[in-house]
Amino acid sequence: MSDTSRPRASLRTAVVWEVLKEALDRRVKATGRETLEVLDTGGGTGKFAVPVARLGHRVTVVDPSPNALFGLERRVAEEGVADLVRGVQGDAQGLLDVVERDAYDVVLCHGVLEYVDDPAEGVANAVAALRPGGILSLLGAGVGGAVLARALAGHFTEARTALTDPAGRWGSGDPVPRRFTAEQLSALVGDAGLEVGAVHGVRVFADLVPGVLVDTEPGAVDALLRLEEAAAELPAFHAVATQLHVLGEKPA
Repeated sequence: MSDTSRPRASLRTAVVWEVLKEALDRRVKATGRETLEVLDTGGGTGKFAVPVARLGHRVTVVDPSPNALFGLERRVAEEGVADLVRGVQGDAQGLLDVVERDAYDVVLCHGVLEYVDDPAEGVANAVAALRPGGILSLLGAGVGGAVLARALAGHFTEARTALTDPAGRWGSGDPVPRRFTAEQLSALVGDAGLEVGAVHGVRVFADLVPGVLVDTEPGAVDALLRLEEAAAELPAFHAVATQLHVLGEKPA
């Protein structure tokens, strides 16, 4: 069973997946082609690549980890989409060394900008790989979500550090090198020459609700998922989301 179909995992991926699926459908209608070329940079073992391939699209996954690419190969074989997914070793900085320019209808850049030395360069490379009219799906860690999580855990000094740190980090032990606000991610997309589309807050509540409540209360997963979907588009909740999702469209 894929990550996007597991009940608990769906709380983390469902909002992004629904927005992405709608974007893919729009691109299919715009191009008149049933099969799109999709690039998933930093795609790992195929959390999004596999469901995208199940829709009939061809997906190129670029990831720096040989282990992740091995996992991807095994996963796509198990899921029956090996003919539609290929893995390439590489990273966001050297993206154009391993993929072609202007070759993809949709580019996914999920959980990548937190770890690159230059986020603007990472976005620029992703945009360069897009065809005119193509769509960028950008997912990054949110500052506000980290602040709220540290505060609710009783780590008030770390919460304040994350709030004031330019990179949104709560301390030297923070495993995430960089976090963003919705405005910062939107600016990166706009500065790269794309038209900024939908902005969504992801995992607004899912990471804060005790797992025992979700696991033991009948219907809790579905109810929490509907709450996540309802809050995702509201700017007030972008400020406390664990992740932020931005769509951008390359001028035709």
